[in-house]
Amino acid sequence: MKLSIIVPVYNMASDQKLEYCMDSLVNQTLEDYEIIAVDDCSTDNSYAILQEYERRFPDKVHAVHSEVNKHQGGAKNIGLKMAQGDWIGFIDSDDWITPDMYRKLIERAEETGADLAGCDYCLTEEHSMRVGQIVPNNKREQSGILDTEKRRSLILDGGSLVVKIFRRSMILENGLWFPENIFYEDNALGNSYLVLAKRFEYIEEPMYYYYQHDTSTVHTISPKRCEDRMAAGRLMLEEAHRHDYYEAYKPELEYSFTLLFYINTLFTYMAGVNRTKYGFVRAMGREMRRTFPDFMQNPYYQERTHEEEKKLIRMQQRSTLFFMMYYKLLWAYRRWRKARKSE
Repeated sequence: MKLSIIVPVYNMASDQKLEYCMDSLVNQTLEDYEIIAVDDCSTDNSYAILQEYERRFPDKVHAVHSEVNKHQGGAKNIGLKMAQGDWIGFIDSDDWITPDMYRKLIERAEETGADLAGCDYCLTEEHSMRVGQIVPNNKREQSGILDTEKRRSLILDGGSLVVKIFRRSMILENGLWFPENIFYEDNALGNSYLVLAKRFEYIEEPMYYYYQHDTSTVHTISPKRCEDRMAAGRLMLEEAHRHDYYEAYKPELEYSFTLLFYINTLFTYMAGVNRTKYGFVRAMGREMRRTFPDFMQNPYYQERTHEEEKKLIRMQQRSTLFFMMYYKLLWAYRRWRKARKSE
């Protein structure tokens, strides 16, 4: 079999989100592929929808039900264990793709001998094939046989896994199973999925539609999601040690960890959680400093971090209490200014 498409599904029955995704998959122009849709113990009728697709397309769709909610990582692992395709593709169940996406990616990969191929995506707020805001997911110079510079670049700017295909043999040989029961599982495993490949091919075309809505993971902030992002950061470093590429790419991994574990978590926590806790913020800052004592001297941190964020991070590293008081006052002032302007 040429391709296995793995679709983790959890409570996607409303607004025909799941149908729009599945319709785009069953109508791929590629021949000889399977769709493994794993319902992650949904509380709506998502599984019933998947069973209907299996009934209508028995040669393509496998509807699987997990009795325990394991989050996307667990659902992906179930799919990987079932997969028969030479290639693996992952897709979020509220997104969709062009009819020729997988055919084009596989043709490019097989023509060049790549283990990995990807494309661009677009942001959209409507269920249509109209191209929205295009987001380049990779860089042209990352294509080709992966040397040290290309791998450095992929660690820093690897892009999303869902707009890529992967040789199944590479995944199995390296034991690239996703962490279960946490969000941000792609962040934990993403570097290994990229740097362990021998060749990467990139098609500069938006063939993936990334649906923007309020219930998606990136738009929902909670203490649990912040804790999971930190856990994903720790696992990212464990993966680098396990596959023996930590020392070769330590500056890139240090910055990636700083961004994932600390910067993104700190500011989303402060802005998105109603009852912020001093102990949580203090412990996060301490662990960051313990893991990488000189993270603020990292060249990527110096180059890529906004000056206002650097100022706030220095403040948090010196005094968590002062940082939290200052941050709350700053955001209250900004909301007041915004309200005044709208009057």
